[in-house]
Amino acid sequence: MRILVTGATGFVGSAVVADLIGAGHRVIGLARSEAGAATLSAAGAEVHHGDLRDPDGLRRAAASVDGVIHTAFDHDFSKFAENSRVDMQAIEALGSALEGSDRPLLVTSGLARLAPGRLAVEADRPPAASAAYPRASEAAAAALAARGVRAAVVRLPPSVHGAGDHGFVPFLIRLARETGVSAYIGDGSNRWAAVHRRDAARVFRLAIEHGGSGGPYHAIDEESVPFRRIAETIGRGLNLPVVAKSGEEAAAHFTWFAHFAGMDVPASSAHTRALLGWAPREAGLIEDIATAGYFG
Repeated sequence: MRILVTGATGFVGSAVVADLIGAGHRVIGLARSEAGAATLSAAGAEVHHGDLRDPDGLRRAAASVDGVIHTAFDHDFSKFAENSRVDMQAIEALGSALEGSDRPLLVTSGLARLAPGRLAVEADRPPAASAAYPRASEAAAAALAARGVRAAVVRLPPSVHGAGDHGFVPFLIRLARETGVSAYIGDGSNRWAAVHRRDAARVFRLAIEHGGSGGPYHAIDEESVPFRRIAETIGRGLNLPVVAKSGEEAAAHFTWFAHFAGMDVPASSAHTRALLGWAPREAGLIEDIATAGYFG
């Protein structure tokens, strides 16, 4: 297959590109910069110059391929509403180029707000977007599916980990260094699902090879890692005390991250594993934090 990947130089997207090429697919990666284009060329991918704010360019790129994997999203939470709007417009542009064909579109989403406090499964549907959480990637994919586009969703957990991670766990490590403590909220029993980025990449590949049928898909290795274990692993790695924070203290300690630090988002991938024949191969989150260079 000839597959367009947005976010192709990102932490997850670059792993998707590598996995697709390794399986014999031709990849066209979306690149905003010459540096990004050079990285993609070195990885063996073709380059399409453009970005998510150019819907006409996205439509042209998607019109020439056999399928699209959309992993790009700007995670600057100070502009979350604006970035969510750009994401929806990009999904619409990509999907419109595939309308009337059997060519699949995979859209990336997350577990936040999907099934708070219980084990989320693929059949769960997220609540409507709101001012508090405006991201609507799944709603955009569903709207395309209602028009006959083969649009499906791959959901990622709060922690997609591995060497080169620059997401939530590195933020927690930086925060611990700055404050002198590694913290959790309450008793720390709230749970995060987790997956290694190379395992997540194989879900994307297998799902697009499957034609996007049977989704949503859950790229989930570990269903429920207690947040306290993450904090304890960081504390050991930095030789810092591990402390509990009350809700009020958490807001001051974690600032904008307090919501994520308190999320209880366990999730199953049983349906995805059975449908795609997928089984994780890489290290789990706690082992990876301790051994994959997170404290370097």
